[in-house]
Amino acid sequence: MTKQELYEKAKKLPLLPGVYLIKDRTGEIIYVGKAKRLRLRVSQYFREGVPHEPKVTRMIEHAYSFDFIVTTSEFEALVLECSQIKLHSPKYNILLKDDKGYCFIRVGKEPYPRITAELQKQEDGAVWIGPYMSSFAVREMVATAQDAFRLHRCNKQFPRDFGKERPCLNYHIGKCMAPCTGKISEAEYAECVDGAVRLIRNGKNEILRILRRRMEEASEALEFEKAAVVRDQINAIEKVSAGQRVVQSTIKQADVFSFVAAHGAVCAAMLAFREGRLVDKNEFTFPDTTDADEVREEFLARFYSGGRQIPRLILLDKLPESTPELEQMLTEQADHRVVLSVPQRGDGPRLVQMAALNASESLTLRSGRVSREERLLDEVAKTLGLSGPPTVIESYDISNWGDGTSVAGMIVFENGRPKKSGYRRFKIKSVAGTDDYASMAEVLWRRAYEYANEGKGQFAVKPDLILLDGGKGQLSAVTAALAGTAFEDVPTFGMVKDDRHRTRAIVSKEGEIAISMHKSVFSFISTIQNEVHRFSIDYQRRAGKKKAFFSTLMQIPGVGQATAKKLLRTMKTVHAISEATPAELIEKAGLPTRTADAVWAFYHPKEPVDNQPQTGDNSTIELNGGGGDAR
Repeated sequence: MTKQELYEKAKKLPLLPGVYLIKDRTGEIIYVGKAKRLRLRVSQYFREGVPHEPKVTRMIEHAYSFDFIVTTSEFEALVLECSQIKLHSPKYNILLKDDKGYCFIRVGKEPYPRITAELQKQEDGAVWIGPYMSSFAVREMVATAQDAFRLHRCNKQFPRDFGKERPCLNYHIGKCMAPCTGKISEAEYAECVDGAVRLIRNGKNEILRILRRRMEEASEALEFEKAAVVRDQINAIEKVSAGQRVVQSTIKQADVFSFVAAHGAVCAAMLAFREGRLVDKNEFTFPDTTDADEVREEFLARFYSGGRQIPRLILLDKLPESTPELEQMLTEQADHRVVLSVPQRGDGPRLVQMAALNASESLTLRSGRVSREERLLDEVAKTLGLSGPPTVIESYDISNWGDGTSVAGMIVFENGRPKKSGYRRFKIKSVAGTDDYASMAEVLWRRAYEYANEGKGQFAVKPDLILLDGGKGQLSAVTAALAGTAFEDVPTFGMVKDDRHRTRAIVSKEGEIAISMHKSVFSFISTIQNEVHRFSIDYQRRAGKKKAFFSTLMQIPGVGQATAKKLLRTMKTVHAISEATPAELIEKAGLPTRTADAVWAFYHPKEPVDNQPQTGDNSTIELNGGGGDAR
């Protein structure tokens, strides 16, 4: 549909609250929004002469159709909008992606569980607390809980490893109660873990009240040893808490937000205060817009949808238009009343100003960084004779095992910075033996084929520049492979190394281009070449490790390649396979009884079959590695 047709359709919408979903030509939802009056809101996108932000303008250019859902209230529209954005992850909505990633605290479910700081959440049956934005804050909370309740940090599994070794140094310096001795019951240890979780979730005040009550009860019951243990826990919590370096505030529990527009972007800065202390902070930057009010409206509805802890008080630099609906939604999510407020007195205005200062500094740093990167890409374009600065750069490298099989790595730099979500790995399929030229040609042809067939993710993006780890041979092979494809016009160069495996020059169809005299370009190209080499070598080593595991498993009678693959996929590690009983192998991996008995006998040649489940190591083996699926 044309823009005028979309406008005519929008004029027929009802003047009722609801949610609208804008789609592109392929039917993919590219934007989800809510409105008090659908007709007024949607029609303004397509009415001629209405000015829009650059991001909205691009969205309208790609809009081909739209759907709508009428709701009975603005609150329902807000809730439905959040659920639809979470479901579809539209390209032009605020998705709260930042470059720091999230951290979690994991509490195991096994006997005598460990509490650890983790970067990735997994569905493993454990209790996960988070997400948190500051890895430092997560590590500090975990260390505080471990020290206060003297929890073990080792990888031993209890009760399996009772009495196998002497207590470690942590026990002798008072940082572990040494469950490895077998003298601590599972119930006693679980009580300590429960206290540690309370400390992490709610801060020290609540757990201190509980511990003081337990100490008094133990004293009255003449259980003086138990009372002494609880007393030591209280002292440890108070000591560790007193030593934390944090900003103090009279506001005990609140999240503080400020939204600042500058340098063609909006930054949302968040400060989290718990028990009057600053425990977490982060900034989210949204380019291509200067409308802080619109970002504030969208941001707050989305920020707490990922399971974050919601405080009773949220302080803002300005209230959004949908404040009543936001308060109602957050109150229902948190199971307690949540208030959005613009502070007027006390510490509140100071904290909001502090958040605004962080947002401003973040935008200033980003502006300077962008300027440097723009200058660098301009210099790269000038050096290589490109028509414009290359926004998206892809680089490729081939790695061989020496047994006739090869793999390839593809890395992506976007706006002069690594884009690791775009990294991809390839298994060479059509080339027999070790042939770097043919392997490189195969990989680039497959890359162009994926793009032509509407590939997903990075494969849907056409790069501005392709850099190959190699010389004239690789360049000639790739140029021939890309002839007649959509990538035929993409500037492609080789990166030549010297005898010391360092970048020496760039190879074009016309010959070599010296880059050593251009210091910044030389450093940039060297960084790309080193990164793509590291990435491809890492894949080669991972794949080699997997082949070694397969080789070990296939020594077992009745275990072929398919069964070995199923075992590693379901049991995750060879250690877990070796520790699993036949009953577990049958249940989890779906092995026939004879094969399960053979696996058990292979790892336990002199032990009787035990059908009771055993817990294996929780380390993992990546089957495909990071950075995307092998293709």
